[in-house]
Amino acid sequence: MNWINNVVRPKIRSFLTTKREVPENLWVKCPETGQMVFYKDLEANQFVVPGSNFHMKMGSRARLGTLFDGGAFELVAAPPVAQDPLRFRDGRRYTDRLKDARTKTSLDDAVLVGEGRLDGRPVVAAAQDFEFMGGSLGMAAGEAVIAGMLRAVELKAPFILFAASGGARMQEGILSLMQMPRTTIAVQRLREARLPYIVVLTDPTTGGVTASYAMLGDVHIAEPGALICFAGPRVIQQTIREQLPDGFQRAEYLLEHGMIDMVVHRHKIRETLSRLCNLLMQGGAEAGASLSGNGKTQTNGARIDGKLIGTTPLELEPVTGAERFKAQGEGERAEPRDHDPLRN
Repeated sequence: MNWINNVVRPKIRSFLTTKREVPENLWVKCPETGQMVFYKDLEANQFVVPGSNFHMKMGSRARLGTLFDGGAFELVAAPPVAQDPLRFRDGRRYTDRLKDARTKTSLDDAVLVGEGRLDGRPVVAAAQDFEFMGGSLGMAAGEAVIAGMLRAVELKAPFILFAASGGARMQEGILSLMQMPRTTIAVQRLREARLPYIVVLTDPTTGGVTASYAMLGDVHIAEPGALICFAGPRVIQQTIREQLPDGFQRAEYLLEHGMIDMVVHRHKIRETLSRLCNLLMQGGAEAGASLSGNGKTQTNGARIDGKLIGTTPLELEPVTGAERFKAQGEGERAEPRDHDPLRN
């Protein structure tokens, strides 16, 4: 009788009834207003909630797809690194965590680097994916960022970084922390090659990433409401035992205090990046004339009513490329050293 109840009846029931599987992410709830949004509509709107303009987290492939012309780009390969150099284990093995993250995101690590064209101009861009272990900076992520910067130097193209990270990856210890000075040296290579380095700070950008390459750009753009900090507001508040200001360490707060250059809505980031690349790559009067900078004004992101992003005047003074990169009293450039700290 148990055989009939446990085997025969379920099989008969499965033939007579059909189950419709519903994806878990079919509807997405806005964290700010509680509004339910159809996932396909949210994806088509670049993961910006239509009603509240809340900027949801965006994957690295989607980032690069919306940046390059026609969404077409070629991946920039990064040198292979040791998977688990410290043989780290807490609640689980580090290798198991990596395997789960790769299965979930279909990425090799937290940083994806691609090269393509932005309004016809060749550019190299890197995007951190927060879904991959919190976008944490480890050896593989550091190598990817460095490979992207060196590729930009090779192509003589601007380098754009979309930062989204919780900081350095603890499972790799000091090896992850060493990626901070190594990426800083790679940024210097861009400076020596006189190439623009533009950083787009997204929610969240924290920890060792903020303390290194994420805050070393020529221009810093932030998405509305993005958390940008080294230590989080909760940690600071518990340490100093004082109430923090409203919006502390958010993009608009940092803009008001001069920490970033502009706050730009996600729908306008592509055109803003294109304009900046044209300005920084062309230089001189030619750039000023093409961008209406000679005697006129350009626009920069700003905050309106604490939520909406508008524009404020930004005077553009054309300078030559030599003036932009040559500091006062700077002598001849030093000869390259035999040892390259970016090479293993």
